[in-house]
Amino acid sequence: MVRVSLECENWEDFKGFYNGLRDNNLVPNKSLISLILRCCAGFCATQLGESFHCQIAKMGFVSDVVLQTGLLDFYAKVGDLGSAKKVFDEMTERDVVANNAMISAMSKHGCLEEAQRLFDSMPERNSCSWNSMITCYCKLGRIESARLIFDRNPVKDVVSWNAIIDGHCKLGQLVNAEELFVRMGSAKNSVTWNTMIAGYVQSREFGRAICAFQQMQAECVKLTEVTMVSLLSACAHLGALDMGEWIHAYIRKKNFRVDVVLGNALIDMYCKCGSIDAALDVFHGLTVKNIFCWNSIIVGLGMNGYGEEAINIFISMEKENIKPDGITFVGLLSGCSHSGLVSAGRRYFSQMGSVYRIQPGIEHYGCMVDLLGRSGFLEEALEVIQTMSMKPNSVVWGSLLRACHIHKNTKVSEQVTQHLLELDPCDGGNYVFLSNLYASLNRWDDVNICRRLMIERGVHKTPGCSSIEVDNVVHEFVAGDTSHPEFRQINVFLDEIAKELERHGHEPDTASVLHDIQDEEKETTIRYHSERIAVAFGLMKTPPGKAIRVVKNLRTCSDCHSAMKLISKVFKREIIVRDRNRFHHFSNGSCSCKDYW
Repeated sequence: MVRVSLECENWEDFKGFYNGLRDNNLVPNKSLISLILRCCAGFCATQLGESFHCQIAKMGFVSDVVLQTGLLDFYAKVGDLGSAKKVFDEMTERDVVANNAMISAMSKHGCLEEAQRLFDSMPERNSCSWNSMITCYCKLGRIESARLIFDRNPVKDVVSWNAIIDGHCKLGQLVNAEELFVRMGSAKNSVTWNTMIAGYVQSREFGRAICAFQQMQAECVKLTEVTMVSLLSACAHLGALDMGEWIHAYIRKKNFRVDVVLGNALIDMYCKCGSIDAALDVFHGLTVKNIFCWNSIIVGLGMNGYGEEAINIFISMEKENIKPDGITFVGLLSGCSHSGLVSAGRRYFSQMGSVYRIQPGIEHYGCMVDLLGRSGFLEEALEVIQTMSMKPNSVVWGSLLRACHIHKNTKVSEQVTQHLLELDPCDGGNYVFLSNLYASLNRWDDVNICRRLMIERGVHKTPGCSSIEVDNVVHEFVAGDTSHPEFRQINVFLDEIAKELERHGHEPDTASVLHDIQDEEKETTIRYHSERIAVAFGLMKTPPGKAIRVVKNLRTCSDCHSAMKLISKVFKREIIVRDRNRFHHFSNGSCSCKDYW
């Protein structure tokens, strides 16, 4: 019963069993006391564990190395390192297990030097001894020390290898991690693969994470829930819906339990791939939802332009007595901004402190400035910045600059730009936004001044980059790049698209082209924007009627936005573009953003 309680993390069963022992005056034997101490540690039952410490002394087990080690471990796990040390110091006999327990205790509490001294003084060490030291150094980011211990370790097992690989991955040292990964050879297990995949995801090497997963499959390594969570994160960032759906199908096929962690990963993936209905299905299907699940769906709805739906979910969240946090309000305010819900946004921002006792952070002010600015309330947005309780950062000022560009307000934008250039003089995006504004007004002298400043300061414009998933392969395109192996065919298709757009009355909006060149050249430049190339590739490579999903690193320009609307109508395709600011769902000639982005 005690063992079942521990394994199932069932405190009530354990407490009932213990009360039964006490009420019937039953004295536990040595093995039962050892198990009870483990339960006390697992449930952080400090008082109960201390009472058994007294009972151990009364029963004459003060010299029993197993029970004393159990006591040491109990105190360490409930956070009482002082008592753990006292038990260890008073032990008349210590074996390698006791020494390992003390090393683990000191390591978890950050006492590395003491742990190292004990480790060095041990007459006998086993794999647990070495692994405890490696793991500890890795967790504290001291990878050089961890590597020294690892290299000295004469009894390297799979745990040792996994720990040191994880340490390198956590610090973004993928080359070192990969070198060790290869050296392991056939000793790799599912934990090793999961560690490497998680490392790729953490370092934003999402394509390499997918490749590692495919190699993992080829070698018939068992996939676990941990694998699924990392892969879903990679799919979310790449916008790789097809692979994400395959993973979800695999989860169903293998009857994995969709808990809050896996459920949240699925919700996040579907939201970031623009598949809101699927995200809502997962969300509503969860029997248990924590704050992370609620936040993911609210943020996802807001990001996709479903502001009113985000508010409805928030209302349901309150009815379930789930307390919102700062992230909840980021999702709400973002949803209000992307849907033009100015009154609702003002109300929720005001209620953060007065009703929910949440102090607005820099990200909330950024959302509010974005909301007001996009809606044309530029002076009010500027006032919000000027009265903030903290110093505005470049993100907040950048939100207002984008709004100035939308509304072609040079007066405010020039003020904003000065602040931005002081805060972050190396961010090319700030110069580009101001240049775009000047270009749209044919103020080419001012455009040239911006460009000259960029050259003088060594600032470069971030190139537009878009990706699209076709047959579980993610293809990337950079604006103006012709290096894709199928670019000749893509170029032919781009010509066809341009002719169709012209035939249906599309007039290119060349205001975002920063060079003072002829309109015909500007139209050619716009045609090779990265999202246009990606959409053309998608139209070529996917069957009729299949939605096209593109992820772009920058805000989509006004001409590409109007072109996408018309392409969706002419070619009878739904086109979903996730740019830096939000999702655009183009269908039958219109966009979900209602031309508000």
